[in-house]
Amino acid sequence: MNMNHAIRLYIPRDTAAVAVGAEDVVNAIEQEAQRRELNVDIVRNGSRGLLWLETLVEVQTPSGRVAYGPVDVTDVVSLFEADWLHGGPHPLFHGLTEEIPYLKNQERLTFARVGVTDPLSIFEYQAHGGFQGLEKALSMTPAAIVDEVVESGLRGRGGAAFPTGIKWKTVLVTDADQKYIVCNADEGDSGTFSDRMLMEGDPYALIEGMAIAGLATQATYGYIYVRSEYPLAISTLEDAIAHARAAGWLGRNIRGSDHAFDLEVRQGAGAYICGEETSLLESLEGKRGLVRAKPPLPAIRGLFGKPTVINNVISLATVPIILARGAGFYRDYGMGRSRGTLPFQLAGNIKHGGLVEKAFGLSLRDLLYGFGGGSASGRPLRAVQVGGPLGAYLPESQWDVPLDYEAYIGISAMVGHGGLVAFDETVDMSEMAEYAMAFCAIESCGKCTPCRIGAVRGTEVINKIRHNEQREEHVYLLRDLCDTMLAGSLCALGGMTPYPVLSALNHFPEDFGLPRTSTTTEVVD
Repeated sequence: MNMNHAIRLYIPRDTAAVAVGAEDVVNAIEQEAQRRELNVDIVRNGSRGLLWLETLVEVQTPSGRVAYGPVDVTDVVSLFEADWLHGGPHPLFHGLTEEIPYLKNQERLTFARVGVTDPLSIFEYQAHGGFQGLEKALSMTPAAIVDEVVESGLRGRGGAAFPTGIKWKTVLVTDADQKYIVCNADEGDSGTFSDRMLMEGDPYALIEGMAIAGLATQATYGYIYVRSEYPLAISTLEDAIAHARAAGWLGRNIRGSDHAFDLEVRQGAGAYICGEETSLLESLEGKRGLVRAKPPLPAIRGLFGKPTVINNVISLATVPIILARGAGFYRDYGMGRSRGTLPFQLAGNIKHGGLVEKAFGLSLRDLLYGFGGGSASGRPLRAVQVGGPLGAYLPESQWDVPLDYEAYIGISAMVGHGGLVAFDETVDMSEMAEYAMAFCAIESCGKCTPCRIGAVRGTEVINKIRHNEQREEHVYLLRDLCDTMLAGSLCALGGMTPYPVLSALNHFPEDFGLPRTSTTTEVVD
C-alpha cells in the first residue's frame, strides 16, 4: 500500500444518498483504491441537498472540494482512470462544489454546516461556529435570551408560523417546578425532508438550539419526537446526544456552569396527526395520539401538565446562529413579517429536486425554474402544492407571489414547512382533490366530527362529482362541507383539508367537468 498522504473524499451518509446506493459506492471506492494502492480517507458527511446528483462524492483538492455525481458503482473504475482524486475531468465532474449554481445561489444559515462537516464530530462542529450561541446564552439572563429571539423575528418553521420568542416568553413567565422543551420532528408532510436532513447532517445544531431554549425558559429537560420512519436520524441523534453529554454540553452543569439541561429521543409510530402539537404531547405521555382542546395552551399546561415549549426542528436549529450572530443579523434576511430564511424542499415532477435555503421573498417560479430546472418529464408544469398535503394547489397565475407567510394567506394558501410538490400538465386535479380528502379520512384522530365524518363524506362527494352524478348539486354540497370543516374542526388537519380541495376546484374546474367561470375562481375564505 502506498502510504502517501491520504486524499479525503466526502460521501453522504444521509438517507437520500443511502437510498440510491451510497453504501455500495463507498465499498466500491475503497476496493478500487486498495487495488490501485492509493490511500483514501472517506468522511461520511450529510447531503448537500442536491438530490438529483446523489450519490454526490466530493474530493478534497488544493483548490477546494470538487464534486462528482451522481456516482454509481459502475462509474468508480472510470473515475479512478480519470484521476479524479486530483480533480481530473470526467462526465460526472461539476467543478468546485461551492460554485455549483444550485448551491452558490442559496443563503445557507440554518444549513450552513450540512454537507460540509462530519455530522458526529464535535470538533468540526465547533470549528464551523458551533456552540458559540450556547456559550453566549450561558452568560445571559433568560429574559435577554428570549428578547434576542423575539427581536430576530423567527417564526415557527413547522407550518403555523407562530413567533418563536413569544412562545418562549409565555413559558418563561409561567411558574412551575418543571418545564420542558419538546422538538416536533414528526415530519410527515409529503415532499418534505428538511428536518431529516438537518438531524442527519448537523444534529448538534438541534441539540444546541434546544439547550438554548432550556436556558431561555428555565426548562431542564427536553424530548425530540421523531417518526419511526427515520431510523438513521434517530441513531445519529442518539450518538450526538451521547457525545454532547460527554463533552459537557448537556447535563447537570453545562460547561461547568450551574445551568442544567438534558434531553432524549422518543420514537413516534408514524401517525400523521402526531405532528399536531397537542396530539404529539399525548403520544409522548404514552397515550393515544388525540388532539387536545385549547386552551390551555401547551406553553402553560403542556407535557405532563407542565409549561412546555414545542418547536419544529428547523426553528430550534436556527436559534444558535441568532444567538451567535445577533438578532439583527438574522432579521436582515426576508421580507415583511417573514424574517430570515426557510429551507424549501423541491419534490414531485421536478428535474432538480432537493433542498434550497433562501430568504423569504423569492417566488415559486424562481424555485421551480431557477433551481428546479422545470419538470422532470419535460412537459409544462401545471400545478404546485405548497405546504404539504394540507396546502393549496397553486396554478401558474400565482407562481409570482412572493413566498411570504402573509402574502400566501392573501391567496388562500400557506408556506407551511416549505415543501413543494410539482405536477405537469398530465395531472388530474379532481383526482388530487379526492386524494386530499381521503388522506384526511385516513389520518384523522377521530376526536371531532367535522374531520372524522366530514373527510369520509367529502371523499364520497368528490368521487360523485368526478363521475358526473348530480354534479352541480354535489359541488354545492362539497363547498358547504368544506365550510363546516374549516370552521368546526378541532385542529388543522380537518380545518385545512379544504385548502387543497377548494384550490383544485377553484383553479382547475375543467378537471371536475365544470365550466371555467367567475364563480369557479372564488377563493377559500
